[in-house]
Amino acid sequence: MRLPVLTMLLLAAFPAFAQEEPIQQTINSQLEALQADDFATAFSFASPTIQGLFGTAENFGAMVRNAYPMVYRPADIQMLELREIAGNLYQRVLVTDANGRGFMLDYQMIETTEGWRIDGVDLLPQPEVGV
Repeated sequence: MRLPVLTMLLLAAFPAFAQEEPIQQTINSQLEALQADDFATAFSFASPTIQGLFGTAENFGAMVRNAYPMVYRPADIQMLELREIAGNLYQRVLVTDANGRGFMLDYQMIETTEGWRIDGVDLLPQPEVGV
């Protein structure tokens, strides 16, 4: 019996979809900690690689405040699609800052023995509007 193409695509994508809720919870938990200036908790959601890179929660918090102000004090957060690219999972997030500007971010996620952790955040280029 042959499976319809749509069914095969859904089955192939299921592992990513099964992880969507815990991944989104990890990101939301970090964002909540950042909004409360609880950098130690926010830092705990970073991967061991990111933790090693910044060394301390204070250094991590300073980086977020300076490089990602839209994440530090967002007005709105929308979880978009979870994608698997070359074996890595990326959660796309639309963040609206206090001035109403939207920013698209890709959170690269890794699974550790302690659960899902954020292994990097890429700020995606804004699309050109008008010419």
